[in-house]
Amino acid sequence: MNNKIFSAAAFFGMTAIIFGAFGAHALKKVLSPEHLISFETAVKYQMYHALFLLFLGLQNQLNEKSKKLIYYFVVLGVILFSGSIYLLSTGSISGINFKPFGFVTPIGGVFLILSWGVLFWNYLFKKS
Repeated sequence: MNNKIFSAAAFFGMTAIIFGAFGAHALKKVLSPEHLISFETAVKYQMYHALFLLFLGLQNQLNEKSKKLIYYFVVLGVILFSGSIYLLSTGSISGINFKPFGFVTPIGGVFLILSWGVLFWNYLFKKS
């Protein structure tokens, strides 16, 4: 399981840097300030959760079931939350209207919250 966790962390971290650089250089000239801020929010949350996955992979106190659940919540959350924001904020340059799929963003946010909640629950009720 740890190999999957570290691989996802590395992939999310790498692509967050690529998307961040793309946003700062290429998109800065073509997106509205509002859309650029949204794009940057997606990059930040993706990177935060890449680091969270690294942390998760290093945890020895969590059982495999909890690690797996957190992993899946983070992966789904990043894909739905950050992915939908990337699509929504760049819709003006792609010419594709992704607004009907905007409901996906808060669902992704819920998965991210759940991942942190599972971690909290595990440590709150951890038996010494």
